[in-house]
Amino acid sequence: MKTKILVALVAGIVTLAGISQAGAEEKLEPGTDRIDVPAIGPGLCLHNLFQSGMVLQRDKPIRIWGWAEPGENVSVTFGDKTQSCTAAADRSWKVELPALPASSEPHALVVQGKAETIKLEDILVGDVWLLGGQSNMEFPIHKLDGGSLEIASANFKNIRLFTVPQLNGPDSKKAFPRLYQWNDFFSEHYRQGYWDVCSPATVKEMSGIGYIFARRLHMATQIPIGVIDASRGGTCIETWLPLDLLKTIDTPEVKAALSDWDKKVAEFDPQKDLDARIKQFNDWSANMKKQGKEIPADRTAPTDLRPGPAMDMNRPGNCYASMLAPIAGFQLKGAIWHQGYNNALVPNGHELYSQVFAKMIGAWRAAFTDPEMPFGIISQETEGEPQDLDNYLQSFTDEGVYIREVHYQTFLDFQKAGDKNVGYASSFDQRRSWYHPQIKIPVGERIASWALTTQYGTSGLRWLPATITEMKVEGGSMILKLDTSEAVAYNDGPILGFGIAGKDGKFQRAKASWGTRSTNNGSKQEDRSVIVLSSPLVAEPVYYRHAWGRNPLANLKADGIPLDTLRNDNFTVADMYEIYTGKKSATPNILDGGEHRELTNALNAEDVKRRLNEAETFIKEHPDTSKAVQK
Repeated sequence: MKTKILVALVAGIVTLAGISQAGAEEKLEPGTDRIDVPAIGPGLCLHNLFQSGMVLQRDKPIRIWGWAEPGENVSVTFGDKTQSCTAAADRSWKVELPALPASSEPHALVVQGKAETIKLEDILVGDVWLLGGQSNMEFPIHKLDGGSLEIASANFKNIRLFTVPQLNGPDSKKAFPRLYQWNDFFSEHYRQGYWDVCSPATVKEMSGIGYIFARRLHMATQIPIGVIDASRGGTCIETWLPLDLLKTIDTPEVKAALSDWDKKVAEFDPQKDLDARIKQFNDWSANMKKQGKEIPADRTAPTDLRPGPAMDMNRPGNCYASMLAPIAGFQLKGAIWHQGYNNALVPNGHELYSQVFAKMIGAWRAAFTDPEMPFGIISQETEGEPQDLDNYLQSFTDEGVYIREVHYQTFLDFQKAGDKNVGYASSFDQRRSWYHPQIKIPVGERIASWALTTQYGTSGLRWLPATITEMKVEGGSMILKLDTSEAVAYNDGPILGFGIAGKDGKFQRAKASWGTRSTNNGSKQEDRSVIVLSSPLVAEPVYYRHAWGRNPLANLKADGIPLDTLRNDNFTVADMYEIYTGKKSATPNILDGGEHRELTNALNAEDVKRRLNEAETFIKEHPDTSKAVQK
């Protein structure tokens, strides 16, 4: 059964009632898209963002736009307000209606042209949030731990869901089609470009974090919530900024990235690429025949000329031009962001990240015409082998933890500058080895706690991580002062996650304990606002690190919110290579594969040295155990 646009022609009125769900059952060919509604239609039409079943942003002027015949008069009515305009030479038109308060009452929007009328129905007024980032934001609710229960209970008629089609290319786009789009990363077709009322049938492909965020906001406020998912798996941060803005960032890292992509685009030859693919196919076919194997009927020699790097989703500026620009100007409440994996694949990738992230936030605020638009940052996810006592120092070399530091530091920088509309939520304690940790429901709830506290006035929720406010050294120990006395070691075990180093910069895992304070009667009492760090292998500590690993060994939390990734040194991985091996990297600030392995071996040797020291100390402290082992 084919999916069709449901269009009712009644007395010259076109009622756009949305698209049926039946298309989800239709078998589409892998790798192909099917467009149901073009980006810009003939005659009088609306931008595809405007549909029945959508949410319009409350308390801000309501902007509606679309296309008509040049010079055609267009009037738009929403509620009891009407605004008119004339279509320009390029067919574009736009009106702005007065702001309205939140309302769960369904409204109609009527657009009247010279000979056509468009009517949208079931439109709510509430808060609309944008979801940005890569696959950990995109990751659908049905793949999460606990996702099945969330789907079964997702009956929220006043939550509305929307996913932006994943278009490509550097040219700024004005619109997008509504379609079933093939996703190479997930090997599935996704219905994109449609507003849906939240239900068990519609929510399962929605961003898991985005849905949990929307659900919590709606349950707490009871106002309509719309979420627009503009995330895209496998993308780096530089594709999400306007290219013109990137060109103004005068740093070696940004300049090199732009230059490298310019070179890729200039050197790509579509015919040579096709010839190489044909040769590869012919070589494969010959090998199959040689082995007496049959070539599948659906495997044929390629004939298409590919667009190459110019259309690559990670070319700087491309996702901004293709996925953000088409919806720019739409009124939003705010945005949340979860991205970093692809930049962590680049040696020293955090340098570029730190140079562009704050500017990206500014660019998104400008795109949606709100210089104070709330923007919530979710930190880098976990990945890889969990940090433990055997690989403690080796985990220091993962680029992902440096990206996570940029996330937190960017938030702190905005806070220090007086910008209270940038928020933050940790995710590193949701520990999984896969780079798509399925434990995302608590992460969505954390970023919702930030939004509810700072944007909706909800009290009693903790979202801000505890932090270290003071550091001093006393008698071979490092004393850290926390800004709270509410921190606890998760599961009431020993405090984990700290490392210390002397002035030589060589870190060791630190023993951490709570400080003490004197009571009125002269006795000592545990002070949970003070942490004492020490190591028998670090006589005079100078530097500390906490939760320094992609999948870190750390357990200190205040009201369930972890003490974040922190340090007081500025050593890069290349600096650590010099500290632990005595040699400089061949390329400044970048380690090649051999150098990285050499550093890993040196760090492993330090971990072994610490474990031996711990074993010797244990034997000295437990002589009876030592005698029993010898027997």
